[in-house]
Amino acid sequence: MTHNDANDLNLSVKPTDLKPLFKTDAFRHASAIALDWVLIAATIIATSYFFTWYTYLLAISIIGARMHALAILMHDASHYRFLKNRKWNDRLTNLLIMYPLFSSIEVYRRNHMRHHRHLNTEDDPDWVSKLGKKSFTFPKTKQAFLLTILSYFTLVQGIKDAIWFLKRFSVSTEAKQQKAKGQKNRASLIFMLSLFTLLTIFNGWVYYAIFWVVPYLSTFFMFQYIRSVAEHFGELSYDHLLTSTRTVKTNLLERFLLAPHNVGYHLEHHLYPAVPFYNLPKLHNLLMEGAEYQEKAHITDGYFIGLFNELGTVTVPIESGHKAQAI
Repeated sequence: MTHNDANDLNLSVKPTDLKPLFKTDAFRHASAIALDWVLIAATIIATSYFFTWYTYLLAISIIGARMHALAILMHDASHYRFLKNRKWNDRLTNLLIMYPLFSSIEVYRRNHMRHHRHLNTEDDPDWVSKLGKKSFTFPKTKQAFLLTILSYFTLVQGIKDAIWFLKRFSVSTEAKQQKAKGQKNRASLIFMLSLFTLLTIFNGWVYYAIFWVVPYLSTFFMFQYIRSVAEHFGELSYDHLLTSTRTVKTNLLERFLLAPHNVGYHLEHHLYPAVPFYNLPKLHNLLMEGAEYQEKAHITDGYFIGLFNELGTVTVPIESGHKAQAI
């Protein structure tokens, strides 16, 4: 059983109103990538000059948040919402985002398209990979949820997540999958060799460790975890497309840390994956004009309060053909 077709719903949205929202803007997407990298670089430079334990804690939070933001832009590119030329869409996304994050857009896309086609079912690889994991078992107490979040600052949970992530999305995984076709993923190898050579020449390994590896293994995966919970876990009934994921309305701080580039509009994204991130607020407002969307859509008011209050309130049964989270 799947719930992934907006055409089956009575959303009262005119095609003429939707059409402009599908239009992509490569400059806007590229500018967002550049801004995220500028914020990372500025944070590293500023923290290097004013290094204390609290400025470093702030730094890894900002860097992890911008890593997460870059991953969201990659997600848009996986739907070919960046460049019309699909080869360059993937090449630039790999070079600017995925290779630095030790992965590739090709292997991510293969997994992600199955997630869209088989949302929250046994054929959804994202869903199945999280079923039974303690961190994704709900309901749970607020204290337990907070402890899971805080465990990322010890790097323990982040290392576990990184192992899981790299097994599923690493460039080596992609290379193995391409081997049968006689293809080789040389670009990622060249990128990593070039990076390691430059780090060695300029004695940058310590900086790379404390300003990239540590945020990657802590706050990057922490923010990914919170967003993943918000998207498909907690107080959701899973009996309808509009209740199988949630949209989270955010404030400025939440947008910077947890929901960059409008990723909080996740229900809208599942309804219309071809709408680029910068048009999702307009799509949300358009959908809110329909009675069915207003009545059934799961919309949560904020991460810090709304989502936090939902995670320990409802036990969701596991139905035949449509698996909810293990309880």
